[in-house]
Amino acid sequence: MNVENQSFDYDEKGQRYSNYRRTDPRIAKYITDALETAKTIINVGAGGGSYEPVDRYVVAVEPSASMRTQRIKNGKTPAVIGTADYLPFDDQAFDAAMATLTIHHWPDLEKGLKELRRVARNQVVILTYDPDKLDMFWNAHYFPELIEVEKARYPKIQDIVDILGGKIVIKEIPIPIDCRDGFQEAFYARPEAFLEKDVRLNQSAWGFLSEKVEQRLVKALEDDLKSGKWDEIFGAHRNMPFFNGALRLIVAN
Repeated sequence: MNVENQSFDYDEKGQRYSNYRRTDPRIAKYITDALETAKTIINVGAGGGSYEPVDRYVVAVEPSASMRTQRIKNGKTPAVIGTADYLPFDDQAFDAAMATLTIHHWPDLEKGLKELRRVARNQVVILTYDPDKLDMFWNAHYFPELIEVEKARYPKIQDIVDILGGKIVIKEIPIPIDCRDGFQEAFYARPEAFLEKDVRLNQSAWGFLSEKVEQRLVKALEDDLKSGKWDEIFGAHRNMPFFNGALRLIVAN
């Protein structure tokens, strides 16, 4: 596996991304609450527009042409072509800045976070994963190589805090059993989802594994689902209304 280049080619591999990666309203509420009374918001690495508040003025920044096209199909406003490390806006141009499940794709984390801080008058709101908590999910048992990729890609929470500065609040975000989004932990109660190629295609970490490794990992899960072994060990997850894993919301004021 090669994670030296942490970026994922959404133009090549993410053409159906927004079909699977959608806003879950329960997670969205945490983001909306964190934005408080902000009326103007910049959303960096905006993708197809998931988690953008619909009742605010939002300017989206997105480098991928495929993702910008999906925004239009989803009825979102067009995105500015740009990257996190250089935002073409004046200092304090927005009330707040947000970035959801994107900072692990940025080639220069420090530049990107400092740009968010520069263009926001008030809070910076970031949804990400704590790489030190990724082992809490059962897929660490079945997909160890995948988890190693994720650990290498996601920045440490403390590094984010140190760069942003200011007053920081870190919230653990519970994931609902019927989560509408398609990230890995969203399927904690639905392991069969990982047997679907399209589900995996829209979880970027799989793109850093070889086809051979991916098939081996999926086959191990499939065998245990068929034999009942998964349910013997992890079956309690099927009835957990929420899962508290690695998903974190960082709010810097």
